[in-house]
Amino acid sequence: MPEHHLRVRRTARYSTLGESGPGVREVWIACHGYGQLAARFVRHFRPIEHARRLIVAPEALSRFYLENTLPHGPDARIGATWMTREDRESEIADYVEYLDALAATVAAPGGESRPRLVAFGFSQGVATVMRWLAMGQTRVDRCIAWCGSVPQDLDLAAGRARFGAEAVTVAFGDRDPYFDGARIAQQTDLLRAAGVPFEYVPFEGGHAIDPQTLIRIAGEPPA
Repeated sequence: MPEHHLRVRRTARYSTLGESGPGVREVWIACHGYGQLAARFVRHFRPIEHARRLIVAPEALSRFYLENTLPHGPDARIGATWMTREDRESEIADYVEYLDALAATVAAPGGESRPRLVAFGFSQGVATVMRWLAMGQTRVDRCIAWCGSVPQDLDLAAGRARFGAEAVTVAFGDRDPYFDGARIAQQTDLLRAAGVPFEYVPFEGGHAIDPQTLIRIAGEPPA
C-alpha cells in the first residue's frame, strides 16, 4: 500500500537549568537517552550549574509508556525516544529541524555577542546530536558525546565544520555494559576516518553521567 506524509505543527517540550539573560555566556543543549524525559535528565547537570551557564534539555518528540502492563495507571513511568527504525528519515528530519529551532531560540545573542554553544548527547542522544550537527544549520563551539554511538550511516566529514573548533569530547565508563573496548574503538575510528578531531575521556563507572567527570570536562564557563 502506498505511504504518504503530511507535515503538521506540534508542540515540543524542553527543560532548563539556570536563568536565561544577557549574563549567560554559555548554553548547553543536552539531548537525553532512550526512555528518558527532559525534566529528570536535566538534573544530572546540577554539578556544573553556574550563573553564566544555561543548560537546555530538549525532550524527544515521541513519548511512550515504559511498562508493557495494562492498564497504564497515573503512576506509570513514561519515557521518550528520538527515533525508531520506523519512518526513520522523517523522524530524523523532524528532530533536526526541532533542534535547529531550539538553538536559535535559546542561544540568541545576549549582551555583546552570542553565548558559547555546547552540544551534549548521552546514549541515544549522541547519535541525535551527531545527526543534528551534520545535517542541520547550527554550528556549535563544542560537542560532547557521552556513552553513545556515532551513526555509521552519517557523512561526518561533510558536516564536521559544525562540530566546532574544539575537539569532540568522547566519554565512556570503564564498566559500561553496552560499550566494551572494541566497541569504543569502533566509535573513535569513525571520527578519525572522517577527520573529526576528538578527545577520549574514560571514567570509572557504567552507562551514566559521572558528576566528577562532567565537572572536569565542563570547566568554568566563559567570563
